[in-house]
Amino acid sequence: MAKQEKKENLLDALKTVISEKNMDDETIVRILKESLISAAKKYLDIEKRIEVDIDTDTNEVHVFLRVEVVDDFPDYDPELTAEEVEKLDEGYMLVDEALDYNEEAKAGDFLEMEVPIEAFGRQAIQNAKQLLMQSMREAERIKIMSIFESRIGSLISGEIIRIEGPNLIVNLGATEAILPVKEQIRKERWKQGDSIKAVILKIDENAKVGNPMVILSRTSPKFLKALFKQEVPEIFDGSVEIKNIVRDPGFRAKIAVSARDEHIDPVGACVGMKGARVQAIVHELANERVDIVIWDKDVDTYIHRALAPANIVKLIDVPTSKRTVTIIADENLAQAIGKNGQNVRLASMLVERNLDVFGDKEWMEKSEEEKQKILQPTNKEVTDYMRFHAREEAKKAAAETVEVAKDEE
Repeated sequence: MAKQEKKENLLDALKTVISEKNMDDETIVRILKESLISAAKKYLDIEKRIEVDIDTDTNEVHVFLRVEVVDDFPDYDPELTAEEVEKLDEGYMLVDEALDYNEEAKAGDFLEMEVPIEAFGRQAIQNAKQLLMQSMREAERIKIMSIFESRIGSLISGEIIRIEGPNLIVNLGATEAILPVKEQIRKERWKQGDSIKAVILKIDENAKVGNPMVILSRTSPKFLKALFKQEVPEIFDGSVEIKNIVRDPGFRAKIAVSARDEHIDPVGACVGMKGARVQAIVHELANERVDIVIWDKDVDTYIHRALAPANIVKLIDVPTSKRTVTIIADENLAQAIGKNGQNVRLASMLVERNLDVFGDKEWMEKSEEEKQKILQPTNKEVTDYMRFHAREEAKKAAAETVEVAKDEE
């Protein structure tokens, strides 16, 4: 009776530990089997086939040595690796060795012997426990990765449970996550116990065991996109699409939107009644200013909107480059450039063009020779332009291949 109680306690204890990690019965059984097989091999001091039979209804656990007795090991496929051969050898035992377990053993017999769990030595039990912990941690890592990999780019809330140097450790319930200092809005200050929102940026598969694998961000454009998706039903249901987002986190952001239905005002949908929707987002972003513009496939129109309300006098595209010389009315020049060039820099990123800004008077005063020099692309600009178009053509070709494959199906 004491023997049965020991078996029940072993399985029950494992179930208790792993159930706290929200693991399923299949994982529990696998980890238990791996641990007992390791312990049995060390107890018997052999590398032979050990099998574990578990009745999860009665919690009965039995460990067996199960091998075929042979005069010699069979010939294997010569293309097998040494590891594969060793694994196959585990299923066979030579007669001389089998006689140690059964005095009547002979070639052709199938030897089955129960290995008493309660007889495992202290070291074997300790090794089994270590394997249990390693397997459990690995199973937990795999489960966390499967849960959160599909949620990259999603908004998530958690509680700051500790601060490690400049980094914040956030409890997400199923696991801990890290908000690195570079992913924090600089002017924000947090303390332990605060609730915090962030976007799941990525999963660090190389994180050391015991360290957070889930990386969060509050500075990524994905965070702003997730906030708009949360606050704006039209973005959530897809009737308004976010085309691009650029940010100077905590200070200013620009977002380009378009509507699938011409009867929907995409900017109005994002702003909300009396600005309620965008203000909720601005508040979450430590009062980061958010400019919302309507995306347009016509680049010149798009640039006008990205720099609005500045009055653009003239736009001149520099050939074989991604640069546009932008002439601004003098009274709007400072506004268009922004503090430390922030506004024009964000506008350039939004429209994906390098906006080379000049005041109207400054441009008019330049000689034709000076203007032509400015409008001449540099070697680097030409190279970057060619690379960009090569990438775009490759994307286009890949998309067309996918469409053809779909049509053929």
